[in-house]
Amino acid sequence: MLVLEGVNKTFGNTHAVQDVNLSIEPGQFIGVIGRSGAGKSTLLRMLNRLGEPTSGRITWNDTDVTALKGRDLRDWRRRCAMIFQHFNLVPRLDVLNNVLLGRVAYTPFWRAALKAWTRDDRAMAMAALDQLDMSGIAAQRADHLSGGQQQRVAICRALMQEPEVILADEPVASLDPRNSRIVMDALQRINRHFGLTVLCNLHSLDLARTYCDRLIGMAAGRVVFDDVPAALTDDAVRELYGMEANEVIGAADTAPQTGAMPVPMPA
Repeated sequence: MLVLEGVNKTFGNTHAVQDVNLSIEPGQFIGVIGRSGAGKSTLLRMLNRLGEPTSGRITWNDTDVTALKGRDLRDWRRRCAMIFQHFNLVPRLDVLNNVLLGRVAYTPFWRAALKAWTRDDRAMAMAALDQLDMSGIAAQRADHLSGGQQQRVAICRALMQEPEVILADEPVASLDPRNSRIVMDALQRINRHFGLTVLCNLHSLDLARTYCDRLIGMAAGRVVFDDVPAALTDDAVRELYGMEANEVIGAADTAPQTGAMPVPMPA
């Protein structure tokens, strides 16, 4: 279980995250929603320790994440994989080698530097690509791919870490509706097939309601909503989004219900 106890983050006099208390069961698919600047990205970065809490405590099962240093912290970042809005791929490398970078924590430095991956690692990478219907483009350079393809490569790279938790920070913010649904389909299928805990920051209420089994709503750094998607009423949306609420509600009401073809994965 992932537990946050009184977690705060300040930047000077700005309170980015305020007194967050959450308990997240293993295997949940959680959407974190709220307007820009609500503290969503800051919260996820603290879970991965890419950002340091100003105060409070984060634990994963019996591990105090906020106290980790050195090798133990690197191991936590391996187990708590991060997927970013802008993919963070190496443009000049092919798809396969970008995915294999997820094995860096398991690989001697010289092997990673020379791209001298083991046969088992290569087989694992191809299996991950096949799960997201990407094995056919393993030899293509990353900068020749569409945004949706690049994000699926980033998801494959995260899977190569053999994580227990996946944090996705606005993974579809720069994608069109069709590719957004392809990427969200992939995250949902990974959550269900592997039982991984997924926390995903989302701007789209339509996607949040469709894919997540629990929504955490943030406003001004605080958690002001924590419930199943069906409980997210228009009044709750107005509390979360303020003056932007009507625009967000309208976007959710008019969003197309047909999207990407399902991403084929093993049953």
